[in-house]
Amino acid sequence: MIELHYFDRNDFDQLIGWVKSPVFNVQWSGDSFNYPLDKSQLEEYIKDANHEHSDMFIYKVIYKATGAAIGHLSLGRIDRKHQSARIGRVLVGDGGLRGKGIGENMMKEVLRIAFTDLNMHRVSLGVFDFNKGAIACYEKVGFQKEGLLRDFRKIGEEYWNMWEMSILEEEWRERKDQNR
Repeated sequence: MIELHYFDRNDFDQLIGWVKSPVFNVQWSGDSFNYPLDKSQLEEYIKDANHEHSDMFIYKVIYKATGAAIGHLSLGRIDRKHQSARIGRVLVGDGGLRGKGIGENMMKEVLRIAFTDLNMHRVSLGVFDFNKGAIACYEKVGFQKEGLLRDFRKIGEEYWNMWEMSILEEEWRERKDQNR
């Protein structure tokens, strides 16, 4: 259904077009980027990524049926000594494809990369507690809630809570074996 390809300069305009508001920018990237997203921020983002020994791999999501880029995600904070990594900036940019299993496929593929190609033991992520669709997607592929970070971000005059979630290599392998 999807493939992950390295995100590069040719993808900047599309990603910028998907990030349409300051609130969405925070939902998507936390504090990683200032709104409005621009090419200089993205240049810095990819500067040290996508090399054999990088601590971050940044992907565009290609929909196999059309060959079009439809999403984005990153696998960062790669710690080869402790065998851990963190998924971030998950986005199904094509709104017409949301709710069709794309997110689940994105997670399965990035976990395959993390556990098989990079030999990770633990993969984590953070998700705001009101993002029920994303939470359901992450749980469906095996992530477990570890804890709720209360009032984690102040957005305007309100605070947002964030779930910290993770999956371990043996949990991923067991789940993968069950689905054969």
